[in-house]
Amino acid sequence: MAGTIRSIRDLPIEGRRTFIRVDFNVPIEDGKVTDTSRVDATLATIQHALDRGAKVVLASHAGRPKGKRKPEYSLEPVGAILAAKLKCEVLLTDDCISDAASKVIADLRERQVALLENLRFHPGEEANDEAFARELAKLADVYVNDAFGAAHRAHASVSALPKLMRERGIGLLMEQEISALERMRTADTHPFVAVLGGAKVSDKIGVLEVLLDRVDALLIGGAMANTFLAAQGLQLGKSLVEHDKLALARSLMQRAKDKKVKLLLPVDLVVAPGLDAPEGRVVPSNDVPEDQMALDIGPKTAELFAATILSAKALFWNGPLGLFEKKPFSEGTMAIARAGAECAGFTVVGGGDSVAAVNQAGLASKYDHVSTGGGASLEYLEGRQMPGIEAVRS
Repeated sequence: MAGTIRSIRDLPIEGRRTFIRVDFNVPIEDGKVTDTSRVDATLATIQHALDRGAKVVLASHAGRPKGKRKPEYSLEPVGAILAAKLKCEVLLTDDCISDAASKVIADLRERQVALLENLRFHPGEEANDEAFARELAKLADVYVNDAFGAAHRAHASVSALPKLMRERGIGLLMEQEISALERMRTADTHPFVAVLGGAKVSDKIGVLEVLLDRVDALLIGGAMANTFLAAQGLQLGKSLVEHDKLALARSLMQRAKDKKVKLLLPVDLVVAPGLDAPEGRVVPSNDVPEDQMALDIGPKTAELFAATILSAKALFWNGPLGLFEKKPFSEGTMAIARAGAECAGFTVVGGGDSVAAVNQAGLASKYDHVSTGGGASLEYLEGRQMPGIEAVRS
């Protein structure tokens, strides 16, 4: 779909109801937001709208309430965090398309903020239902998408709604995401190193195939590395292995060889009897005991990967290298986080767990771009058309 994409900077938002689709799908425990990074990422866009005198209407999904009102998925805790960060009142509506919500929005004054209740309390959101989108459209004069993490989903507030709005565009966060990932996708910068982790090869097939055409080195860790190791004939004990993907792993390794891409797999692993083990031990990759499972890359692998990362002029990282949320199995992922932070090239990290890891290590500011989208950043790199981006083209 051709057409230009306008920035919020170029939209006539002064004094107008400006509907900003944000991604406030954040972890909430005991009624408290435990990670505010997605809220923080969109503050610049909201503040820009407030500074220009817009009447700000924020909308987001949260969790998977499956089209039903479930109190545990309420955006109320997010509203409280947002009010504290913006230092202004944030009016939370009882619903996103109720009469009461319409009244709150109609009464908004310039430089006021309303947060609509969870969009996914209505089945129309995930169904990309036009009737639901028309109800949302009644609340707005201008549409802004700043939810990159949801841009790959054809949902009503992301896809159907902007098509109903004459004035539409993207926020400052979305601009940054597109700019950084477009640079990663198209720039002819070498050496280009990609680090992929996480559980499954099947989640990353598309991006693996695209990256093999572009990178100089591909570093694979996490449980997905087990499938590649098993494809080489290694015994992985009780480790998670996608047995139906062994042939695919072999073909990807052959393709890397044909293209002279350095494909690095773990040479040692941290193993334990199960996920709840209090500690692990290091073994060579070709010597995993039958009663053990691989839960992290070992120190030699971390050293090998780090050396390759430090040589990169461009680095893309998606997915943890082990069960990093448990202390005995976090060191591999943390070693990669530190190496990426020290890399002098253009560095991008994407995916919820890898982003959580760089935040946990206190190193997020050392990366050129920390993407708020996991699946979205992978799909963008693959070159797929994304509903949330296509729908805002004018």
